[in-house]
Amino acid sequence: MTYVVTENCIQCKYTDCVDVCPVDCFVEGPNFLAINPDECIDCTLCVAECPAEAIFSEDDVPANQQHFIELNARLAKVWPTITARKEPLPNADEMNGKSGKTELLVE
Repeated sequence: MTYVVTENCIQCKYTDCVDVCPVDCFVEGPNFLAINPDECIDCTLCVAECPAEAIFSEDDVPANQQHFIELNARLAKVWPTITARKEPLPNADEMNGKSGKTELLVE
């Protein structure tokens, strides 16, 4: 089992989760983070640190966001690893909690 970043991270990209990851399994795109399922050790540390509550166990991903399991795996193969906390996107607080953000994802 692995952890998955879901829709609420889009246009927020808080990186609090990156700071606590002991294996550097996060990858970074322009407006989203993803988790490399091959690197994730299921430690759960990132879940509590995510201000957007966008990280779920693969088994607990909401039904309407199941496609994020495959998306995280695919993006992990092309995006660079992020190993240090950065500032969130400028409009992160405004976008946190908004629905329908999948179409805003920049790959």
